[in-house]
Amino acid sequence: MKIRTLTTLTLATALALTATACGSGDAKDSTEAGSGKTHTLKTAMGDVKVPDAPKRVVVLDTAELDSAITLGVKPVGATHADVESGFLNYLPKDKVQGIKDVGAMMTPNVEAIAELKPDLILTSKIRHEKLYPQLSKVAPTVMTENTGYPWKENFQVHADALGKKAEAKKVVEAYDKHATEVTEALGGTDKAAATKVNVVRFVEGADIRIYGKQNYIATILKDVGLGRPAITDKAKDGFSYDVSPEKIDAADADVIFHSTYGDPEKAKEEQTTGGALWKGLKAVKDGKVFQVDDQLWIQGIGYTAANKILDELQTDLTK
Repeated sequence: MKIRTLTTLTLATALALTATACGSGDAKDSTEAGSGKTHTLKTAMGDVKVPDAPKRVVVLDTAELDSAITLGVKPVGATHADVESGFLNYLPKDKVQGIKDVGAMMTPNVEAIAELKPDLILTSKIRHEKLYPQLSKVAPTVMTENTGYPWKENFQVHADALGKKAEAKKVVEAYDKHATEVTEALGGTDKAAATKVNVVRFVEGADIRIYGKQNYIATILKDVGLGRPAITDKAKDGFSYDVSPEKIDAADADVIFHSTYGDPEKAKEEQTTGGALWKGLKAVKDGKVFQVDDQLWIQGIGYTAANKILDELQTDLTK
């Protein structure tokens, strides 16, 4: 099993494209803040009027933070994830330095948000629907319906809210090109499809998750054209098929990527990977098991994270 250092080449390329795109958008995208000009977005909570070029943005989830950073916007405030670093570690330190921590992701501090005098708040209905009345009094609040699986559609909403639609187009084009390059590096579409890949997550206080096809990481695997084992079709709501260590043989595949959320011992990672069932898996025997960063592969959700994952897929699957 291998733990890698995250690569930065693709991120630098994506950020460079974003920087190049700045100033090349339409009139709406290039409107200066303070002009009083606004546009209306359709959101999960109804139509919301937002400034054309917001300057003081607060984000309340990891996907929204990834979107902002990807589009060259440094929020004035953001919630922290349940990790030691606060903000997820795959994000460039210089891009998150100076962002005010406004509380835990699930319990943001509305007073702390208000003190920042934001002109835009980004989050999702599934996370903060109950706080919408309070948040919308502080600043225009744009909520997507959900997070995770619809991340690409959500990114477009975030881009529209941030006045960065032209930049978003560049980001998407660069990602699509990157995914195609990875597929080619793996030997083409047929060879990629013939490689069955599972993603396994050990979670403290819960069963082991074998990820299905209706989640963030699954969309990236699909973009590369990788195959998925039949077990993924049994995932509840398409999200995950949960098993105990005694049934980990259900995770068998040509390749397994696995991560851990929380304490490895309490998540039963060590118990499972040290057992006979795990050691008997095809991927383990073939040396095709890779330990990956949970913050990047599972928690990040966005184009900056996705490009880094593409790099890791190419590195691991071409060994």
